[in-house]
Amino acid sequence: METTVRKAPSPRGEITLFRIVNARGCAVELSTLGAGITEVSVPDRDGRIANVALSYADPASYIADGPCMGKVPGRYANRIALGKFQIDGEAFQLAVNNGPNALHGGPEGFQNRIWEAEKLPDGVRFTYRAKDGEEHYPGNLTAVAEYRWSDDNVLTLTLSAVTDKPTVVNLTNHCYWNLDGADNGSALGHTMAMKCSRYLPTDDTLIPTGELAPVEGTPMDFRSAKIVGRDIREDFPALRYGKGYDACWVVDGWEPGKLTEDIVELRAEGSGRVLRVGSDQPGAHVYTGNWLAGCPENRSGRSYEDYDGIAVEMQGFPDAPNHADFPTQTLRPGEEYRRTIRFAFTAG
Repeated sequence: METTVRKAPSPRGEITLFRIVNARGCAVELSTLGAGITEVSVPDRDGRIANVALSYADPASYIADGPCMGKVPGRYANRIALGKFQIDGEAFQLAVNNGPNALHGGPEGFQNRIWEAEKLPDGVRFTYRAKDGEEHYPGNLTAVAEYRWSDDNVLTLTLSAVTDKPTVVNLTNHCYWNLDGADNGSALGHTMAMKCSRYLPTDDTLIPTGELAPVEGTPMDFRSAKIVGRDIREDFPALRYGKGYDACWVVDGWEPGKLTEDIVELRAEGSGRVLRVGSDQPGAHVYTGNWLAGCPENRSGRSYEDYDGIAVEMQGFPDAPNHADFPTQTLRPGEEYRRTIRFAFTAG
């Protein structure tokens, strides 16, 4: 495993980028800005290596971008209704930055911070220390995002956190994938399969109603592989509200600490590339890049268009702090939040 390091200036301070190349010549690039993924270069069925992670031309362009491209959002990824929650009877009010709700930790979030970095033999360990009261969350929280890249093209992300006060935490990665090549246009022709028999219906601001609804008979059913864009224009609430897929599915058979392989499988018939995502997280949030247009310039010298990439965000449920029957995202002193996400790339 060979790692090279480069630096880039930004208004938030110097960004460090680590490019890790395995024995097959396949590469991952990681950034201290938001502990982000800025490149995953893997072969197609003919052995041609190309980047499949949507990325910007300038490392500083990731600051405060709408898509949260490739980064680790926090302290609470996804939405919290009205920015309100309680812990042990104490009420907290977060900044509202997505319609009436709080999204991805707030206006700054972990995704717009420069993280500390430690190079590993096969990856990078990023650390961010959030202060008590930062973005109105309680507790000094130390978050760690550790990426490891293998010779068989598996990128493993371990997310962990500890706190000195009761708090809420939900961490994931927000990379967008296009398995035909990052700048290759729409990804709606990919096929997708999911080990998920239920999903979380929402209101029109994408806050869960609390119901775990069966996917059977709906456009949300990916238990058998189908083309992502096949049903995306159907007149169905989840698709109307998000202008496409922007929903959380419930992982079948989930148990705390249990890693399920191949929860989501994405496949591009053109290139033959396949991405299989495994995790011990209870939810698989899939977002079809419905609002990518107007984002910063990519490496092809243009902005991405809507639906050019698909984000697979393994995470806790949106708005879990306000739903007692959802898997808890509360973290207390003396406990460790620890979750794993595996992105495995093949071709055929």
